[in-house]
Amino acid sequence: MNPEGKKKSTAERVRDMAEPLAQELGLRVWDVQFVKEGADWYLRVFIDKDGGVSIDDCVDMTHAIDPVLDREDPISQEYVLEVSSPGWERKLTRPEHFQAYIGEPVRVKLIRPLENGTRVLEGVLLRAEPGGEFELQLDEETSCTLEKKECSSVNVIEEL
Repeated sequence: MNPEGKKKSTAERVRDMAEPLAQELGLRVWDVQFVKEGADWYLRVFIDKDGGVSIDDCVDMTHAIDPVLDREDPISQEYVLEVSSPGWERKLTRPEHFQAYIGEPVRVKLIRPLENGTRVLEGVLLRAEPGGEFELQLDEETSCTLEKKECSSVNVIEEL
């Protein structure tokens, strides 16, 4: 159970298992996703570290977490385990992700378009609140405040 008394999701339970393993390997867990694509389920563990993630880091993390998942058995159905880097244009999903990228350019894809029909915004992340609200500087004169729940994705981009 989490602090709000809700049952943890599969991704949250796996994250709890993966974080100490990653730490032992000098890695951080960036995100965990448990998603169905077509007929198959995928458990994706995204890892990160200063200086970037190598193939060897992904292999080491896979070898570390695989036996724990087999022993703890947090997932009842068959799934494919994938361990990878979040990539250069990484998706911001958690409050600490937003905090880490304040001052950096991001691309926001909205679930519903704005009044002018715009569905994709690019700008510099100015601030981020733990509750999900964040502010984006679109140009020299324009900024906007959004809620994470209004966005289908928020990704770091190389430049505007």
